[in-house]
Amino acid sequence: MHKLLLLLMLGCTACTSQAQDPGRKTAVPSPSTAAAPSTPLAEGQDSLARLRAAIGSAACTESGQCRSLPVGARACGGPEAYLAFSTAGGKEAALRVLAEQHQKERQAANARSGMMSTCQFMPDPGAVCTAGTCQLGTANPAS
Repeated sequence: MHKLLLLLMLGCTACTSQAQDPGRKTAVPSPSTAAAPSTPLAEGQDSLARLRAAIGSAACTESGQCRSLPVGARACGGPEAYLAFSTAGGKEAALRVLAEQHQKERQAANARSGMMSTCQFMPDPGAVCTAGTCQLGTANPAS
């Protein structure tokens, strides 16, 4: 039983360790100069939070006030997602600037980390006014 447990623990350790190119050298920062660790998911979260805050409730009275905004960047290209927003507040230009900043941050994080992603096309779903709030629509015009 102890041998089985030991093998299981070693297997889990092997699965969680990062595989590295043997020829690649990695610098280990000293504790005094080490920055807070960042992960591809953590990078760009501040700009995404600011973007979501700027969108706010996305209040609308008709679907013509609703738009979709591509956010983030997949490693293979294209956005990671879309957010619905309302043009009623008159902040569309500022929202697009924040979205572009977030996209650049995500692209840089992807490049630094060597991130890979699916190369699946993510169509713009559009946005509609539902119950006084802009919501993402559907990419399928037949429905």
